[in-house]
Amino acid sequence: MKLIQQSFQIGKQQAGNRLDNALHRLLPEYSRARIQSWIQQGFVSVNDELCKSRQKVVDGDLVDLDVPEQIRISDRPQAVDFEILYQDEDIIVVNKPANLVVHPAAGHLDGTLVNGLLAHESRLGQLPRAGIVHRLDKDTTGVMVVARNLTAHSWLIEQLQQRLIKREYVAIAQGVVTAGRSIDASIGRHPQNRKKMSVQAGGKPAITHFQVARKFNHYSLIKIQLETGRTHQIRVHMAYINYPLLGDRVYGGRQRIPAGIHEALRPVIRDFSRQALHAERLSFEHPRSHEPVSFEAPLPGDFENLLESLIQYD
Repeated sequence: MKLIQQSFQIGKQQAGNRLDNALHRLLPEYSRARIQSWIQQGFVSVNDELCKSRQKVVDGDLVDLDVPEQIRISDRPQAVDFEILYQDEDIIVVNKPANLVVHPAAGHLDGTLVNGLLAHESRLGQLPRAGIVHRLDKDTTGVMVVARNLTAHSWLIEQLQQRLIKREYVAIAQGVVTAGRSIDASIGRHPQNRKKMSVQAGGKPAITHFQVARKFNHYSLIKIQLETGRTHQIRVHMAYINYPLLGDRVYGGRQRIPAGIHEALRPVIRDFSRQALHAERLSFEHPRSHEPVSFEAPLPGDFENLLESLIQYD
């Protein structure tokens, strides 16, 4: 499958233009109508966030294109395993399992949450990314909200942009974290590895708050609240303060078993093959009633087993 996969850094010449106009000038071989269609389908992001054709770009914005060129994702509903926690006429709240990519991209053109949502409800194909307004990493589990109509989609996007949606996570960090804190450190694309993110002075603002829920001999259970929603934000920030998440091979390196750890805990740690991160609770104003609502996803089995083993043996 041929793809258009490019990144652009907006310079001073394009600053102040509408996004669709700026991209048309950067990609003159494609019509503005096609570019607008890509934006509407969610194949374009600005600073790793959903965007609109009419929004203005500014100097330094990072625009990413990840476009399947000869296929419409909306035509590919597929049976995908995920749990629906709640739904009404405006929203669907799902519990995303591990090893599930949220939306199609290079290397994952199908079998994603988007494909599963389209199988659940075909009309979601009329919405950008089948109504998905935020995302979780492939191996991060937990609660997500999906819009079922354009009004709900716009309302949720607006709340995200204004930082009004409360996202709470639970994680297990390597090492004994002394105390909770706030991490205010900008995040951008890693200068050598585009698939990774890193803390850097020229990045976008990123703020993470966390508290220590329980300390073990070698690990810490932490509760996290996101103020911003950058790609891999929690994983990057925890690695930045030298407490990477247990199981995170990308930002924490090879899994190391601490010296002196209980023999019964060794295989549990060794076999936990993803980052120990779970989106536990999501709170926001409902798009129709404007009343506060909150949804929780229980810990998945592998995370629960890991936590119980730490309580028993570490």
